[in-house]
Amino acid sequence: MATIEGRPAQYGISLKQLRDLMDHRGPEGIAKINELGGVQEICKKLYTSPSEGLSGSEVDIEHRRETFGSNSIPPKPPKTFLILVWEALQDITLIILEVAAIVSLCLSLYSPSDEGTPEDEEHKSGWIEGLAILISVIVVVLVTAFNDYSKERQFRGLQSKIEGEHKFAVIRQGEVKQIPVSDIVVGDICQIKYGDLLPADGILIQSNDLKVDESSLTGESDHVKKGERFDPMVLSGTHVMEGSGKMLVTAVGVNSQAGIIFTLLGAAVDQQEAEIKKMKKEAKKMKKKKGSPGE
Repeated sequence: MATIEGRPAQYGISLKQLRDLMDHRGPEGIAKINELGGVQEICKKLYTSPSEGLSGSEVDIEHRRETFGSNSIPPKPPKTFLILVWEALQDITLIILEVAAIVSLCLSLYSPSDEGTPEDEEHKSGWIEGLAILISVIVVVLVTAFNDYSKERQFRGLQSKIEGEHKFAVIRQGEVKQIPVSDIVVGDICQIKYGDLLPADGILIQSNDLKVDESSLTGESDHVKKGERFDPMVLSGTHVMEGSGKMLVTAVGVNSQAGIIFTLLGAAVDQQEAEIKKMKKEAKKMKKKKGSPGE
């Protein structure tokens, strides 16, 4: 049997079981915890200690990331410069200018019959106006796309910096340590207090007059009272409004409740964009059918 630092590599509880556990609240959640043998037994199955926490060794932490996932939600891929150029070209004013430039260039190619007249000389230089409009449109599009590209890169850089600087209190080797949120893994014992934004899903091991704002996930404006005996489930993305406590991390990243919602929202946005494009294509087809003769 494979081992990690002298313990079995196979955990006593699976990722699916932990995700299913965090879907329950209140009495249902307590019943589900009891089915698994209680919080202490879940700690044993995850090879962690409620008082000592994890060992913090690189091998153990990496193995937990591979098994239960890392505490990060992959961002949506950034738009390429060409996509930003295409989006800039969709501006109505620029489209009108493009059409005007093309019409002007086409008219300048037409040669009138009466050559040598002042009107003919003016006509020969008419292409300059159309070309100037096109150059102006190209400059505006490139500048707009470049500005959007720069802003997106700056925003992502700032977001990465903020995430890197955001630390949370965990117990490892019996000591309270401040570690980056992205380093938190399933099995960590986190200390939570007033003002904290919870970085992962977990089960309360200990609490003291704990109240949590879950409006970001549930839309419920009232603060929810949490406790080991009546509602021990705490969720990522929620704010601690009162009290303090200690929790066992059971789900991180895309497997946490916040991660599942963000993933679904991303899929919904992509699906909505695809449906909008499909509707536009169908509308164009309908217009062509109506405009065709014989109907």
